[in-house]
Amino acid sequence: MRVLRLFLALFVATLCAGGATAQAPARDWRTYVVQAPSGAFLIGNPAAKVKLIEYLSYTCPHCAHFVEESKASLHDDLVKRGQVRVEFRHAIRDPLDMTAALLARCSGPRAFAGTSEALFATQSTWYQQGAQWWQANIGTIEGQPPLARFKALANGSGLAQMMRKRGMTTARINQCFATPTDLDKLTAMTDAAWKTISGTPSFMINGKAGGGGHWQTLEPELRAAGAR
Repeated sequence: MRVLRLFLALFVATLCAGGATAQAPARDWRTYVVQAPSGAFLIGNPAAKVKLIEYLSYTCPHCAHFVEESKASLHDDLVKRGQVRVEFRHAIRDPLDMTAALLARCSGPRAFAGTSEALFATQSTWYQQGAQWWQANIGTIEGQPPLARFKALANGSGLAQMMRKRGMTTARINQCFATPTDLDKLTAMTDAAWKTISGTPSFMINGKAGGGGHWQTLEPELRAAGAR
């Protein structure tokens, strides 16, 4: 009996020791997304040592290239591990950009980053279709309220169809253009952005301008600021 009790005690101790050394899976900080009072989306660990502000436009080809080039290292590594928090600020350039921004933001905080990546990845397709539609129909819709024009452009450019493929219902898409709340936020954010930057993409690292407009110049500055 003494041998049995000793064996059981050793077995329990082993289990406890194993439990003490087991580690919980690391948190994926890409899923932590909140909206600032300004309307900007904050993606990642609030306690991250490096705070990166991105000024981006959905109709900017250089922005699309940056998002594609930086995704693996920035979002899928540094943001995911909590090393960098990204603040996405819109710098709207044209009606198509505004339409895409309204739809992306309407998808909600959790889906915003993925929707933005999809918009940049397919930019050449919907931008060309949208630009052609806008040129052909501007005379017809120019007298309509802004939100009505953006809603028509969402359909004409194929953006609404793209959102439906990503799971957004037609009713939800209609709501994106129903009230001016987000349009007002985007307008104010854009006005503030163009008082700070001269082009897109532009970056602020811990409150200071930097990055040089390219991932190959931004990454070393993020590392120097403390991203590991």
